[in-house]
Amino acid sequence: MLLAADQGLLRWVVRDLLVSTLIVLGAVLIGRFSHWALGSYRVALERQVREVVDKGGVASEQSKRSRALVQAVDWVIQALVYTIAAILAIRQLGIPLTSLVAPATVAGVAIGFGAQQMVADLLAGFWLFAERQFGIGDLVVLSVPGQTTGISGTVEELTLRVTKLRSQQGELIVVPNSALRQVTNLSRDWSRIVIDLPIPVEEDLDTAIKAVEEVTSGLASDAHWSDLILGAPVVAGVETIDVGYVQLRVLVRTLPGRQFEVGRELRLRLATRLRQLGIYTPTATTSA
Repeated sequence: MLLAADQGLLRWVVRDLLVSTLIVLGAVLIGRFSHWALGSYRVALERQVREVVDKGGVASEQSKRSRALVQAVDWVIQALVYTIAAILAIRQLGIPLTSLVAPATVAGVAIGFGAQQMVADLLAGFWLFAERQFGIGDLVVLSVPGQTTGISGTVEELTLRVTKLRSQQGELIVVPNSALRQVTNLSRDWSRIVIDLPIPVEEDLDTAIKAVEEVTSGLASDAHWSDLILGAPVVAGVETIDVGYVQLRVLVRTLPGRQFEVGRELRLRLATRLRQLGIYTPTATTSA
């Protein structure tokens, strides 16, 4: 009797437990391999992006989306592999899956109430990828709907659950995807510099406008800056008339994400040129 029981236990260990163990180990190996393969592909993409940026260019929208998709696909593959392996291992051990339906239903309801935020994050993350709102490397501003100020930074990691931003101060900001109410993408397709330059009313406006046009055209023809500027800069003329001064508006389109460095150089050249002409402006209001 004991011998038969021992043989049955040995048969169960060899036929069921060992196979289940092999299934789990196989799932671990598949998960590790997929993580390594996708990680290598992501590193190659990041290397290509760095090469483009180092040459003065910008990352393409396709590369931004590809880097984000690699992270999402990696997460999905890991979840599927381990879920399927768990089901196969349980069935191999002889545990009927139908007997787990009722407990799983109760546990699912309990987890559903406690994990509503996570479900909302995953759904929001899915639509982020589906609608291509932004990708890794994009410069974005997260704010309350109706406002233009908020948290700004470069998207460093994008998953189905969270978005990670790196601020200009080097801080890593982690935001659940369901908390993204209004996202302003500052590096999509192209960017624009808008400078409202105040000129005292007693100055000769024709001279000031001519000087501004010379500065903007000189910047656009500069070999170092011409590749960052899209089209010819536009001096729109007098935008508003205020007490004591008028505002001249300058518009410049740039490559996505490069508006800040171009804007700083343009403001420096404008201030220097106007000072040479003896035109001293009040505090200028600028935006990019």
